[in-house]
Amino acid sequence: MNRLEGKVALITGAANGMGASMAKLFAQEGANVIATDIQMENLEEVAAAIKAEGGSILPLKHDVTLEEDWNQVVKKAKSQFGPITVLVNNAGIASPKTMEHMDMAEWNKVMGINLNSCVIGMKQVVPEMKQVGQGSIINISSIGGIVGMAGSSPYTAAKGALRALSKSAAVEYGKERIRVNSIHPGIIETPMTAPSMERALPFYKTYRQLPYFGAPEDIAYAALFLASDESKFMTGSEMVVDGGWTAL
Repeated sequence: MNRLEGKVALITGAANGMGASMAKLFAQEGANVIATDIQMENLEEVAAAIKAEGGSILPLKHDVTLEEDWNQVVKKAKSQFGPITVLVNNAGIASPKTMEHMDMAEWNKVMGINLNSCVIGMKQVVPEMKQVGQGSIINISSIGGIVGMAGSSPYTAAKGALRALSKSAAVEYGKERIRVNSIHPGIIETPMTAPSMERALPFYKTYRQLPYFGAPEDIAYAALFLASDESKFMTGSEMVVDGGWTAL
């Protein structure tokens, strides 16, 4: 308990799945949590559950593709809790399309949510972290950012770029004591992955090494470690949580 005591943590895409699990775990460990999403009904349910257990949370509506929304979220967070010291860029969408069946509007939407939002978020939060002299940024990428995945061109392109962006930011802001790491989940059972689970099952049975699927809390515990001071000497690193998919 209290592994995040005194931390102010902003988690995007927190209405369900991995983001909701992170918000609950971070609050249990003593963080002041700012949980954001566009799905406010679900987000309010997450917030109510956290408050019922005595946790500290501020739920906010947030379109991560809009810089003005980021600006408002950061201002409200600072007003209530102080400067943000942990940022988890978790919001994302899937796009099961091959190159020839994808139009540029869809490509731009996936890039906007899965990649550009992380750039905006870091741009907005880094000054907060500089103010307190430390910070931890955790970008939720994917094993699709490490290995190729057929039928997911825009998704894998965005996640691969996020992997590289995390390393570049780690180098850029290390002297400011701001750490930037990425987490690369395999297939985790969440509302986002549900539509593709049946299609992915044959591949997953072949390439995963553990005889069970991942759960949201598996990623939440990885994020907790990176958010805490226990990982103070880690930056520019990739945490792969994939049941052994990329081990082959």
